[in-house]
Amino acid sequence: MWATSCLGLTRITVTLPSDQVAEAVPGQIRRQLLGDALRRHEEEHGQFSDEEARAKVFGSAASSKGADAA
Repeated sequence: MWATSCLGLTRITVTLPSDQVAEAVPGQIRRQLLGDALRRHEEEHGQFSDEEARAKVFGSAASSKGADAA
């Protein structure tokens, strides 16, 4: 495994023999890095509100649809 860090971004290259494992590992690493980034953001800026979280996950259009439905 090889990793570098530049400007707060991490790039990881993984070489594995199995195609199935090779597909699963990058997704797991991405989820881990995203979780770490979200925790750092919340430590610096506080927790996301439900509306902010929906907007980040589904886009701002989803937030306005939810507001219309309420």
